[in-house]
Amino acid sequence: MKKVINITFAGLGGQGVLKSTDILGEAAFRAGFDIKKSEVHGMSQRGGSVCSEVRYGRDVASPMVPEGETDFLIVLDETQIPVNRHKLKAGGIMITPADINTECISNKKTLNVALCGALSKHLEIAEEHWLGAIKYFLPEKVHEVNIQTFRATAS
Repeated sequence: MKKVINITFAGLGGQGVLKSTDILGEAAFRAGFDIKKSEVHGMSQRGGSVCSEVRYGRDVASPMVPEGETDFLIVLDETQIPVNRHKLKAGGIMITPADINTECISNKKTLNVALCGALSKHLEIAEEHWLGAIKYFLPEKVHEVNIQTFRATAS
């Protein structure tokens, strides 16, 4: 892979946007890619908009995704679609909670990991790297439920 992949996660404070990009960034790093990450917290502590971007590839110069160049836009809350749609490039892919089979999610707090699973189908990052990142960033007591959710939405 020679090009840089641009991914934007958007949602509301408390939904796990930042944790999602932590997991994605760690998975890409474990797969041997150069990664850069940026975050906009805003009013996140009060349920306001949160946006976080990950860029990965063989050589990434900047953490900021150029306007209109997001390859994958992952939206955790439908209200953030109109706010962030302009970031998606022509032909880019948007993944929202509507794209997830809710029967795969036994705990609604794992939605962010479910969306990572849906995203993983489009990326050249092996499952072992995703699972290692999930275990690295989440407490052991929630590993099992998050791994189950990831695998259910990644297949």
